[in-house]
Amino acid sequence: MPRVLLNRVYYALKPYLPWRMRLAVRRWFALAKLHRSRSVWPILESAAHAPNGWPGWPDGKQFAFVLTHDVESTRGLERVRQLAKFEQGFGFRSSFNFIPDGEYDTPPELRHWLVDNGFEVGVHDLNHDGKLYESLESFRSKATEINRYLKQWNAVGFRSGFMQHNYDWLQNLDVLYDSSSFDTDPFEPQPDGVGTIFPFWMARANGRGYIELPYTVPQDSTLFLLFREKTIETWRRKIAWIARHGGMVLINVHPDYVAFDPEKPDFSQYSCQLYRDLLNHVRDQYAGQYWHALPKEIALFTSTLSHQGERTQSYTPTRLRGRRAAVVMFSTFPFDPRPRRAAEALVSEGVETEVICLRQDDTEPQRESINGVRVFRVPMKRRRGGKLSYAWQYTSFLLISAVILAVRRLRRRYDLVHVHNMPDILVLSALVPRLLGARVVLDLHDPMPELMMTIFNLGAESRLIRLLEKIERFSMARADRVLTVNLGCKKIFGARSCPLPKIEVIMNSPDETIFGFREGKTRTFDSGRPFVVMCHGSIVERHGHDVALEAIHQVAQTIPSIQFRIYGHRTAFLDRVMTSAAAIGLNGHVAYLGGVNLEGIVKAIDESDVGIIPNRRSIFTELNTPTRIFEYLARGVPVIAPRAPGIQDYFQEDEIIYFNLGDPADLARQLHFVYNNPGAVTGFVQRGQDIYRRHQWREERGRLLRLMNDLIVTDRRP
Repeated sequence: MPRVLLNRVYYALKPYLPWRMRLAVRRWFALAKLHRSRSVWPILESAAHAPNGWPGWPDGKQFAFVLTHDVESTRGLERVRQLAKFEQGFGFRSSFNFIPDGEYDTPPELRHWLVDNGFEVGVHDLNHDGKLYESLESFRSKATEINRYLKQWNAVGFRSGFMQHNYDWLQNLDVLYDSSSFDTDPFEPQPDGVGTIFPFWMARANGRGYIELPYTVPQDSTLFLLFREKTIETWRRKIAWIARHGGMVLINVHPDYVAFDPEKPDFSQYSCQLYRDLLNHVRDQYAGQYWHALPKEIALFTSTLSHQGERTQSYTPTRLRGRRAAVVMFSTFPFDPRPRRAAEALVSEGVETEVICLRQDDTEPQRESINGVRVFRVPMKRRRGGKLSYAWQYTSFLLISAVILAVRRLRRRYDLVHVHNMPDILVLSALVPRLLGARVVLDLHDPMPELMMTIFNLGAESRLIRLLEKIERFSMARADRVLTVNLGCKKIFGARSCPLPKIEVIMNSPDETIFGFREGKTRTFDSGRPFVVMCHGSIVERHGHDVALEAIHQVAQTIPSIQFRIYGHRTAFLDRVMTSAAAIGLNGHVAYLGGVNLEGIVKAIDESDVGIIPNRRSIFTELNTPTRIFEYLARGVPVIAPRAPGIQDYFQEDEIIYFNLGDPADLARQLHFVYNNPGAVTGFVQRGQDIYRRHQWREERGRLLRLMNDLIVTDRRP
């Protein structure tokens, strides 16, 4: 029986089941799902992205700490004062959410006492019967009642029962904030998390909106009643992770389940010692590091940022939860960043996502789960070679992946197949799922004709290039939507192969959890330290390391402290570059520091004074918008980039330092400019960072998910 149907049966029978039986059923569901959820719970790594323009918490605090309580029964109501005084003893205050028309009446004197003692009162659902969102008409009627209680109680916050939510319908409530969401919690009845540990503005087209405050630490009932944990280790681990990323620790503790009686609590309660351990841990371990605030104070702070024009993160709800997607890529996972981030974005929206890819080496398992993505590795490795070698590898992988998708489609329905080039013809692997109703997205990382012209030094009129253009046109026609990496590629594909409305640009942006934003600062140079020039990425001829070498040779005559540091995997081309460096006496100025991981690249950027993109002139480099530009700007480091259409589509002359594509003399001139004009260079960095902010991954991710939602759910195809 499908899990959705089981959930519906459970909630239909819930009012008639004893509490112990209900808990046993929930525990059965939760334990069955626990193993599959290890990669997304209790920590969802992608939720650590800070919002655009996020200024940090007040007074420079590292993270926010928020306590909330849902009072679900008469037993909980009787413990409200005791719990509030308990928290006061540790120097904390919290918000208590009461059910207006539930099994108990909330005494006005209790609400007044809480507010007078620095606590907050909020509204928790209306009846807490799981029927709040049965229909829009019914919700609007209940919203009128909820708004009446909000006004009567002078409350500004709301939370639905069972953490159910419909963000559009919630616009009917007169609230400053809603807290019916979570960053990640697969054990909720409606488990679609918002994927962030920060508060955010929930905006709508009519200009109205409210602040959404997701709970970011697992609920007490999940840990101590469902999983019967005996310590607060899960809480400790999640809080440490949130604090490290500067997010919001928001926890929901139910007074109904906290046993203050020193005797051993029964199956429906847990000892207050666990909550005491939490409060002690935060107070002692993070003293002076957190902003302790009520939910309404967090909401007011976030709302003020929005009104002041700060670009706070917004969330556009999708209806992708429960859908299934396959990803096909002739590369390795998770090492290819574009497919990895797209797949993880789908997983964060509740899409069951499978990847069919190559094998990096024999040590990689054929099947595994990575951050919630199920990976199936074909027993093939990518090997570079001539044209026939490429053709053989592409054809073999196409046939294997097509068979895998066809066989798996007989067992499960796919809603989406996301195919990444190269090659373009790989879109045919999705033939069977497409015939059976799946939508197909073809993601063109590179234009194959232009890339092959560059690699094999071919002319535009050669037979191979003409064939590749025909394959490109054929492949695009087999897709429901086409994605590409920049405006230049979109123009090429639109002019040659595909209607423009069918093509969407999703840029390659740096991973913000690794390339954290750092403001640019003025750099000065003296004889006491080297002038460090950095270049990283694939070490191939089109990327122009030899062009950079000529420029460094010219600059070294007047700036003897210059150092050129090269990062990337060793190639035959690199060996030629290093031999040339020795021949012209640059051994002391040029260093190859090997291939390093992304964290190592961040460290290298931070140690450099300028990054360069020394591309040679080719039809491919004229189209390309290197991600490395954004990586340098993310860390506040100036970048010298070639004056090429693929870059000029995004950066004006005063937003990045340009040199003439493939011209070592002009590159040398701009290196002198960086060294001699630190103040002006800082201006370039700051203006360039404004462009970077518009294309951070969180912005591109939002566009990607909206496109997938339109294609799969609403069937909007150009």
